[in-house]
Amino acid sequence: MLIWILLIIVPMLFGLYAQMKIRSAYARNSQVGSRGGITGREAAEAVIRSAGITNVKIIEVPGELTDHYNPMTRELALSAHNYHGSSLAALGVAAHEAGHAIQHKVGYAMMNIRQTLAPATQIAASVSNFVLIAGIFLFSSAIGGKLLVIGAIALAIICLFQFVTLPVEFDASRRAKEQLVGLGILDRDEMKGVDETLDAAALTYVAAFVAALGSLLHILLMLSGRRSED
Repeated sequence: MLIWILLIIVPMLFGLYAQMKIRSAYARNSQVGSRGGITGREAAEAVIRSAGITNVKIIEVPGELTDHYNPMTRELALSAHNYHGSSLAALGVAAHEAGHAIQHKVGYAMMNIRQTLAPATQIAASVSNFVLIAGIFLFSSAIGGKLLVIGAIALAIICLFQFVTLPVEFDASRRAKEQLVGLGILDRDEMKGVDETLDAAALTYVAAFVAALGSLLHILLMLSGRRSED
């Protein structure tokens, strides 16, 4: 029971805390307008243009915190509030996504590894829950053991993907902060709100990795215990 709490419940609570942290930081800094009044779209455009990037399209997408950069289509997608907004949160998020576009252009190694892992991770994520539930339900049978092994492999892929994601996200935020000040989009004293928003966002990626690692270790311990019984 203690191991289950440490490997499953604690990461779950950490994940909930991280989600509350990003939503709180984003909501708070979305209310703080930048002095320059530049929009998120304009900030993202300024950052990618300063890097000599001319083949990335900036688009608006529905939802909140749905912002992302797609290297396959070369589209930098910003949610409506960040696309049109001029808050510290909007500029931080927009510049962060532009940081991913810069990573793509310069061939940032960890981003390339992440993209290579993406297809396998999508498959692993789609089958892991079903395989693991079935494996736990059939734990004492031979097929149950095989299903748990497959589930462990799927979790290992997901865990590796989440681990590689960490430096990719941290580096994009670093580039974003440098560009926002370097291009004069924000004054240095305005960066506190950007730092708070992007640091809270980074925490969600740490939580995702911790959750994946905890689940993997839990299944490996189950398999180890099963072999001991055999």
